[in-house]
Amino acid sequence: MGRIENQVAIVTGAASGMGKQIAILFAKEGAKVAVSDLNLEKAQLVVEEIEAAGGTAFAIVADVSKEADVQNLIDGTVEKYGTLDILVNNAGIMDNFEPVEAVTDDRWDKIMAINATGPMRMIRKAMPVFKEKKHGIIVNIASAGGLYGSRAGVIYTASKHAVIGITKNVGFQYANLGIRCNAIAPGAVNTNIGTTIYAPNQFGMERAMAGMSLSPRTGEPEEIAKIALFLASDDSSFVNATVLTADGGWTAY
Repeated sequence: MGRIENQVAIVTGAASGMGKQIAILFAKEGAKVAVSDLNLEKAQLVVEEIEAAGGTAFAIVADVSKEADVQNLIDGTVEKYGTLDILVNNAGIMDNFEPVEAVTDDRWDKIMAINATGPMRMIRKAMPVFKEKKHGIIVNIASAGGLYGSRAGVIYTASKHAVIGITKNVGFQYANLGIRCNAIAPGAVNTNIGTTIYAPNQFGMERAMAGMSLSPRTGEPEEIAKIALFLASDDSSFVNATVLTADGGWTAY
């Protein structure tokens, strides 16, 4: 029997990287998984991989920066599987290492909408389901950039600080209702998030990269997936409103 047997989970940004590995591992551990992503074709490939291994999943398109997509994602999952138990807010994009003087309102609004407003909207929509059943698990993918000042540009940094604030607030406020909310703060992980960087600001990138040589190694998406499974399972029943750093020791320096 799996560690999250018969649980229903939504994973956003699940067509690649950490989201993909979280979806695969959750299904392996017995969950029914909504594989959500902007790219339906790639999400369907993840579903096929899950089903080939004997798991249960379906693919659904969602842009978490759009309220209509958030509504459709959670309503569609509940309609298909009857409920929702676990929400993993993984979808996110990088900035271009912009320092504050180089930030445009459009860039600020876009990145904050995906990285911070998206998780808030997902939690807001899921909360009535969780409250009714007096059970719910939320796992937010934050970043070492949400703990420190210059692991990226100012927009990404602000957005991930916001995710950590949301995590602590939601975790505490709903703790007496059987709902837990935690975050993972990865350091450097081998994913394709770098493809969302298209015109890096040289000054900002130089400042942000100043400490990269201190990182012991780059993590793998599978390693983050194992942490997400821990936080989603009863193994972490007394862990709530906290942030688990996964960076190989980088930020301990």
